[in-house]
Amino acid sequence: MAPLYKELQPVDAYKIRLSQPFTDYDRQLLTLFYQPLIGPGAMSLFMTLWADAEREDGREYNHYHLMNILTMPLGPVFEARISLEAIGLLRTYKKKDGDARLFVYELLPPLDAKAFFLDPLLSTFLFSKIGEQAYRNLRSRFALDSINEVGFEDVSRTFLDVYTPVQQGYSMDMGEDQQFIGRNEAEGVPFLHSDFDFDLLSSGLSEQMVPKASLSSVSKELIAKLAFLYSLTPLDMQKVIMMALDEDLKLPEDRLRKSAAEFYKMNVSKEAPVLHKVFAKELPKSETGILTRDEELVHYLENTAPLEMLREINGKEPLSVDVKLAEKLVNTHGLSVGVVNVLLQYVHLRNDGKITNSYVERIASHWMNKNVDTVKTALEMSRNEHDQYVKWKNEGQSTGSKTGPRRKSAREEKVPEWFYKKDEKKAKTDKPVKSSSAIDEERRKLLLELGVTGDGTVK
Repeated sequence: MAPLYKELQPVDAYKIRLSQPFTDYDRQLLTLFYQPLIGPGAMSLFMTLWADAEREDGREYNHYHLMNILTMPLGPVFEARISLEAIGLLRTYKKKDGDARLFVYELLPPLDAKAFFLDPLLSTFLFSKIGEQAYRNLRSRFALDSINEVGFEDVSRTFLDVYTPVQQGYSMDMGEDQQFIGRNEAEGVPFLHSDFDFDLLSSGLSEQMVPKASLSSVSKELIAKLAFLYSLTPLDMQKVIMMALDEDLKLPEDRLRKSAAEFYKMNVSKEAPVLHKVFAKELPKSETGILTRDEELVHYLENTAPLEMLREINGKEPLSVDVKLAEKLVNTHGLSVGVVNVLLQYVHLRNDGKITNSYVERIASHWMNKNVDTVKTALEMSRNEHDQYVKWKNEGQSTGSKTGPRRKSAREEKVPEWFYKKDEKKAKTDKPVKSSSAIDEERRKLLLELGVTGDGTVK
């Protein structure tokens, strides 16, 4: 990809065009279906462009306007723009006039719920982002209950039953140069299927096994999307097509989608496929040009969603209670994503793979009181306050136990790798720690000097 300054600069001008009027239904689709895929930055950009486009004054802006409204540097604004383009919500046109550049941003409508769930790329992408239960809930929310039509007869009138034409003697032709605003069919994801070898696919399917009429009844785009999504070769797709044929040698699209998913589970992986952006954020550069392990860790924690971080440390889909806890920490308590990642990772590894709500919330409350708002500060707090957090953890275990004192596990508890660095720092700076008995003796002497007796009364 070209350097950012060649793609976009703050002084570049742009105009906005709506391909059609948008509705509240479009807003629901954008919020519930597309936002998990494109992220809050791209969603904010779309909503900002939508709001400005509704002014209907054809105003021209420069990109400083977007940077100020979105409170984003130019880089994230550009990344949000190409995310909208890739998902099929934005079409960008560019015109150069010397050194000046003018962009036209055309906002495109989202796919409706039915088309979205029928698209294998979008539906699988959404599934991987929000998880199975949320995905099922979303499907049921937009599903229509089937109407029992047994015993009913359609008695609706047609247009010709009600209206008859009247000749007025003048032309209705107002010219062909005008374009009208109307509701257009959403185009969906811009997807090129030129890389898929359809000749190799068809060469391995004889007319007796798969009639050409059946194969041609399925769009090439759907075949290419399924092959791309499940990483299948043309030879693999031959087997998928054979699996999808019904008893009449027809090839329904729903059977083809189901067969591709089953083939993937049997031959590639049991886990659902995950899509990754090719355009990735650049890692911050240190003065030496080489990132330290601490810098890499901070960048990862700051730029990874808590749901994705939980997936990686668990090695599987996290429990819904853990996801809700992460959402509560971010949305209700206002902790940053990076701080929440540090907290959940610390508790997960320190508590033998378990994330206990009360334990997490107690540490979170402590961090909020200490105004912990960055990953670096959270890491330092985890290292410096470790002994206190262990005490809280043991208090919670002893409170919940009804069988007396617990024996200490012979297995060493897991601690995040970054935690051990605090031992190196303490070895250099800390003074020898006094024993608890010495501290108690000093406290007793101090109380006596202040005139306080052992039972708490004053002399």
